[in-house]
Amino acid sequence: MVQIGYTMMTEQAGPRELIDHVVRAEEAGFDFSVSSDHYFPWLRSQGHSPYAWSVLGAAAQATSRIPLMTYVTCPTVRYHPAVVAQKAATMQLLSEGRFRLGLGSGENLNEHVVGGGWPSVDVRHEMLEEAVEIIRALFEGGHVNRRGTHFDVESARLWDLPDRPPPIGIAVSGEQSCALAGRLADLVIATEPEAGLLRAFDRHGGEGKPRVGQLPVCYDPDRDTAVKRAHAQFRWFGNGWKVNAELPHADSFESATQFVTPDDVAASIPCGDDPDDFVEAVRPYADAGFGEIALVQIGGESQPAYLDWAEKTLLPALRDAFG
Repeated sequence: MVQIGYTMMTEQAGPRELIDHVVRAEEAGFDFSVSSDHYFPWLRSQGHSPYAWSVLGAAAQATSRIPLMTYVTCPTVRYHPAVVAQKAATMQLLSEGRFRLGLGSGENLNEHVVGGGWPSVDVRHEMLEEAVEIIRALFEGGHVNRRGTHFDVESARLWDLPDRPPPIGIAVSGEQSCALAGRLADLVIATEPEAGLLRAFDRHGGEGKPRVGQLPVCYDPDRDTAVKRAHAQFRWFGNGWKVNAELPHADSFESATQFVTPDDVAASIPCGDDPDDFVEAVRPYADAGFGEIALVQIGGESQPAYLDWAEKTLLPALRDAFG
């Protein structure tokens, strides 16, 4: 059985609209939801980037069933891990146990704003490992003191703790991050349908743990309109994470994607209103072993129409195909 999720993409809608969308996603029957955690949009055409944790708190109160998750938060530069632990514990209480904390090593696009520089990937993974250790220690209760390589914690304690701490997911893109996730995560997160990532996760201790993937889609009754919108707002997606993690500004992504064509985008993102195209786009994730797949509908203003179509057409088609 594959669960189908809804993505609150903070880069393409304002905070009130994001809450309206996730409420409708719950009504439409999506199995879970995830939220990005950005300071900048990828491209200026997306046009938004509200504070994800305020949106998540509001979503916890506005919904009653649908699980919530960060996809993903970087707990190392823009946020100190002790603060991330407090936010996550509070979210678990507000949502009455529906929250999962998705973590990753981050992107320069979002983390540069605090002026601390952007570390190399090896250092970022060291920082992420240390951050996860701090977050887990705080989830256990009691005071935490630490003098670490990258972070200090001075007599920190979480005063409002849920009975069950939020499960921690770690985003992976290669062997190093898979080793980190296998050791430290309760679930694994990826944005590519690569079975090799999951095998590496299993080798390092992840066997039997949930695996969550994400896939951009672009519904519109007019396929040309869908392709045009996907190209305008999501052509950055094909860069790959080794590039996307390093570029510092939305204008950098404009430059890096100037030669990406609408046909290039349509070749990798299902566009239009034929549910079979969307089913076939999901299939590689299911075949690779992902048990949960979060769909990202491209375009903030297109969400209401997409959610109506998903309820009536897309979700039934996906469940017929994947259980």
